[in-house]
Amino acid sequence: MAKSVNKVILLGNVGKDPEIRSTGGGTMVATFSIATSERSKDQQGNWVDRTEWHNIVAYGKVAEIVRDYVKKGSKLYVEGRLQTRNWDDKEHAGRKVYRTEIIVADLSLLSGREEGSGPYNRSSQGGGASSFDQRTPAGADDISQQAEISDDDIPF
Repeated sequence: MAKSVNKVILLGNVGKDPEIRSTGGGTMVATFSIATSERSKDQQGNWVDRTEWHNIVAYGKVAEIVRDYVKKGSKLYVEGRLQTRNWDDKEHAGRKVYRTEIIVADLSLLSGREEGSGPYNRSSQGGGASSFDQRTPAGADDISQQAEISDDDIPF
């Protein structure tokens, strides 16, 4: 059998506050939507924004983080996989309803503290939460500051 991949990467904003519930077995589940936008020019040369909405589902510890730190407007980086569920519509007999969702494997909160969340990452594959600051410490030796770049160094 040929190898296959089911991976989704999204960077977008949460559309409304997440809904939190628990399964019969006690596993916490968070559901919410993320909006991603794409900008392009139409035939008249005007910029047009197109927004796509994605249904997101997080389980367990990741759902707890969503409950505690994610709210409407939060900027998130999400990695996960696509899953499509279907069921029979109770209002229209014989009609199947389909819902495609992203099941979260990794989540990074990108909103600043003023938006209610901090730089907190969590993977559903275990491991601990990590808080990090990607800025270099003051006084650190930075190669880009040590070497001067001239026009001769640019390849084009």
